[in-house]
Amino acid sequence: MGRENIPEKVKLLLGVLVLQCCLAGFHVVTRAALNMGISKIVFTVYRNSIALALLGPFAYLLEKKNRPPLTFSLLVQFFLLAFCGITCNQGFYLLGLHYLSPTYASAIQNTVPAITFVLAACLRLEQVNINRRYGMAKVIGTVVSIGGATIITLYKGMPLMNFKSSHMLGGSTASSNHVLNWTVGCLFLLGNCFSWSGWMVLQAPVLKKYPARLSVLALTLVFGLVQLLAIAAFCENDSKKWKLHSGEELFTVIYAGIVASGVTLSLQIWCIDRGGALFTAIFQPVQTVMVAIMAAIMLGDELYTGGVIGAVLIVIGLYSVLWGKNEEKRISNQGNEPELSRHLLREESSPETKSVTNDIP
Repeated sequence: MGRENIPEKVKLLLGVLVLQCCLAGFHVVTRAALNMGISKIVFTVYRNSIALALLGPFAYLLEKKNRPPLTFSLLVQFFLLAFCGITCNQGFYLLGLHYLSPTYASAIQNTVPAITFVLAACLRLEQVNINRRYGMAKVIGTVVSIGGATIITLYKGMPLMNFKSSHMLGGSTASSNHVLNWTVGCLFLLGNCFSWSGWMVLQAPVLKKYPARLSVLALTLVFGLVQLLAIAAFCENDSKKWKLHSGEELFTVIYAGIVASGVTLSLQIWCIDRGGALFTAIFQPVQTVMVAIMAAIMLGDELYTGGVIGAVLIVIGLYSVLWGKNEEKRISNQGNEPELSRHLLREESSPETKSVTNDIP
C-alpha cells in the first residue's frame, strides 16, 4: 500500500510546488511590467479581462442549473465584493509593488491569514477561545505576523545581497527596481492584505445566499472591470497607454491573465481536493523564497536585514495560525464545539471555497 501511495504523494508535492512557482512568477512578472512602463490601470484591466474570458464560460456551463436568480441586494453585494477584492486589492498591490520589491510583497502577503482571523473575529464569524491551545495559537500567531509586518514597514536594515548585473526583465528601467519609499510601499501592501482579507470574510455570507462559487467569482470580475474602466476613464484616457509596444509587455499581461488567474486557480482546486487546504497553505512561504531568488536574478533585487527578520516572523505567525485552525477543526469534528463553529469550519475547509478565496491579488 505504501508503494502505491508514493506516486500520488509525489504528484501532489509537485503540484503544490508548481502552484507556488506560478504565484512567485506573477510577483516578478508584474514588477517587470511596471519597470517596462505599463500603466497600472491598463495592466489590471487587461489581466481581469483575460481572467473573465477564461472563467466566464466555465461558470455559465457548469453552474447553469444550480445558479440562483439574481436580486438587487445580491448585485449590490457583488459590487462591494468587486470593490474590495478587485479594485482595492489589486490597486493597493500594484501601488505597493511600485515602491517595494516583489520579495517583500510576497512576504507581507503571508499576513493575510492572521488579518482574516482578526476581521472575522471582529464580525463574530470566528471564535476567539484563549482558554484552548488552538485559540491561543491563533492569537499569538496573529500578533507575531503583524509584528513581522511592522518590522518590515519601519525597519529597513542593512543590505544583504544584490545581483545588479544579472537582471533579465524590465529593460533599461530595471534599476528603478530599488526600494523608492520603503514605508509607503509597505503601507500600500498592508492595504492590499486588508482588502484581500476583507474580500474573503465578505464572501462567506454571499456564498450562503448564492452558492455558485465560479459564478460569484465571474460576477465579481464583471463588476471589478466596470469599476476599473470607470477609473480609467478619468485617470488613463490616453489611447497610447492602452497599446502594448513589445513582446515582453504582451507576455506579462498574458502571464497575469492566464497563468496567475487560470492555471493557478485550477491547481489550487486540484491540490486542495487531493491534499487539503492546510497542506496547500503550509507551502505558501516557499513562494516567498522563490520570489527572492527570481527577483534577485531577473530584476537585481536587494535583500535587507529588516525585511528578512520581518519575513521570518510573519512565517512563524502564519504557521501558528494554521496550526490553530487545524487543531480547532480537529476538535470540532470530534463534537466538542458548538454546531455553528463546525458549520463555519466546514465551509472554510471546502475545496471550492478555498479555490475562490485564495485567488491571486
